[in-house]
Amino acid sequence: MKNQAYRMAMLFDFYGDLLTERQREFYDLYYNEDLSLAEIAENYGISRQGVRDVIVRAEAAMTEIEDKTHIIRRFQQSQAAIAAINAAADRLLQSIDRRSYSDEMLDEIARTIKENAAKLEQE
Repeated sequence: MKNQAYRMAMLFDFYGDLLTERQREFYDLYYNEDLSLAEIAENYGISRQGVRDVIVRAEAAMTEIEDKTHIIRRFQQSQAAIAAINAAADRLLQSIDRRSYSDEMLDEIARTIKENAAKLEQE
């Protein structure tokens, strides 16, 4: 369930602005404000099923956009590559500060940086 909640939050963060105002509002109330379908339905004077239909359509629309664009997937891959580059740079700085580096270590760190930079360039 936690993974599904994370996925829904990511979809909304990236594609929420592409939804209709009603879809965005119901989706936000349901997933972010943790209101039940019945509570949303009561507040808007519609049926619980009507609220669910709007939310399901919003989920489907955002999922379809992600399936076509893969923006979230590419964002996550970029974040992983950036983290690897930062970790390699930290290792390099620490070894320079301690003056405890070898040619092999510097070579490995440089390769890590180059490989992850190449991943970013592919995006």
